Formats: sequence, C-alpha cells, structure tokens
Amino acid sequence: MKMMRNTIQLIIVSTFVTLFGHALPGFAATVIVNVSDTNAMGNAADVFIPATNNINVNDQVVWNWQGNDHHSTTSGTTSGVTMTPNGLWNSGVTNRPYSFTNTFTSAGAFPYYCQVHYTIGMKGVINVTAPNVPPTISITNPPNGTTFSAPVSFTLAATASDSDGTVTNVQFLNGASSLGNVTSSPYSVSVSSLAAGDYALSAIVTDNGGLSATNSIVVHVVTPEPIVISGPVFLSPLDFQFNYTANAGLSYIIQRSSDLISWTSISTNIAAGSPVLFEDANRTGNPGFYRVGLRPNP
Repeated sequence: MKMMRNTIQLIIVSTFVTLFGHALPGFAATVIVNVSDTNAMGNAADVFIPATNNINVNDQVVWNWQGNDHHSTTSGTTSGVTMTPNGLWNSGVTNRPYSFTNTFTSAGAFPYYCQVHYTIGMKGVINVTAPNVPPTISITNPPNGTTFSAPVSFTLAATASDSDGTVTNVQFLNGASSLGNVTSSPYSVSVSSLAAGDYALSAIVTDNGGLSATNSIVVHVVTPEPIVISGPVFLSPLDFQFNYTANAGLSYIIQRSSDLISWTSISTNIAAGSPVLFEDANRTGNPGFYRVGLRPNP
C-alpha cells in the first residue's frame, strides 16, 4: 500500500509539470515536454506537449519521445518551408525510446521545432526568466555609531536601487516603530526630539517583484555633562595644558582670547572619553584665556 501511494504521488507531480510547464522560482527544476504523435485529446497529431513552457534560468527541459514517428527538437525558427536553426541545441531526428535534455543558462525566449514536421505546426517555445535580484539600500545619514547630545532632531536618509526592476517603497523604523514610508527618491524622514538613549534605526526597501532588503544603524544620544576645566599647567612659557570634562563621542571646540572679547578657535575634538587633555604648544600673547564649548549636533 505504501508503494502504491508513492507511485500515485510521482504521477501527480509528473502531470503537474507536464500540464503547466512552469518551474517554481528560486529552485533549479526539470520540465518535461512530450514529443508525441497524438495531441492532448488523443487525436493523431505531431506535437510537443506542452508547446510553450515558462522556466527560470538554470532549469532543465527534458523532451521525451512518446510516439512511433521520427521527430527532433531543434532550436531556431521557421518560415513556410524554410527552417533556420540557431545551434543552441539539436537532438537529431529519432524515434522512441529517446530523451533529450537542455539546460537554459540565460534568460530569453527560445523557439524550437521538429525538423520533420515543422511545416504542419510542430513547434514550441521555452520562455526563460532571470531570477529577481533583491534591491539594495544604504543609510547615508547619520553615519552608523554617531553620538548626539540630547535632545536631537535630524534627517534619516538612505539611497536605494534595484538592478532589475524598480523601488516601490522605503520604510524607515525606529526599533519596531515606523517613522514613515517613502515611495520615491529622495528617501528620507525627519526624526524629532530624541531623548538620551541608544536607538536602532532601519530602512527597508521593497522592489516591484516583492523582494526586500534592510540596512540598520545605531545612534547614541547622551545628556551633555557640564564642562569643567581643571589642572591648568605651564609645561614651558609657550606650552600650556589643561583638562576638561566631556561626553565620549561629542564634539568640542577650544578657543583662545587675550582680551575676553575676541575669541580664536584653535582646536576641535571628538572626545574619546573624559576628561580630555588639551595642550597648546604654541601659546602666544599674555595674558591668555581659554574656553571650551560643546559643538552643535551634526
């Protein structure tokens, strides 16, 4: 009984492929074409069954000889009594028992015919579809790992493309929460008033074939520490240094003045930690004053 069930299942699968002649996308498949002396109604006719098949790149087509007549499967076209083979495949003229296999490695429409019976319509075509290539997306702003001072607002932006179709939608997410959908370039949304914390931001692109791709970044938002200058010391008459408190990842500017009115920027720095050691090895003027400020969010 188990053997009978297996036999029935194989027959059903073979019938499906023969009737529909269409391979499933994403899997290398084999499609069967019967080279026959009778049509699907059982009447005498020299035909390929099915005559039209839709497959994917790298699928195989197997032609199985079913009748007693001599036939071929020959790639090319015909016009009237003229046949024009293109050399892609040719089984030669033969009769059963015989089968011929061809693997299709490129997309396109591939007509073929029987060299003996093409004038009475024994022709077919194999339509080969290239697999859908997923789209690509890259978040361009802000850079991954950026640290902001709280609260922060910025534009979350991405570039997206699809090599074999079109981009239909880009969805932006903050964690699992949607920030919005954009259907055309430029792909961007506004992010507003983020409080201190770490945020996982994502952009998901979908193409017209239903495939998608995701790019994600993490940004850090911190509450700025009060800036405190300490440890001033002269290393030499022209070499002065001090420390200042900072938040790692935030950007600071150091300015110098001789009159507390006009200030000159002498250094900018993204803090690696706290405190930050600053040294002015080319100090000029006397007296000299220094101040440290937190730069605005990028």
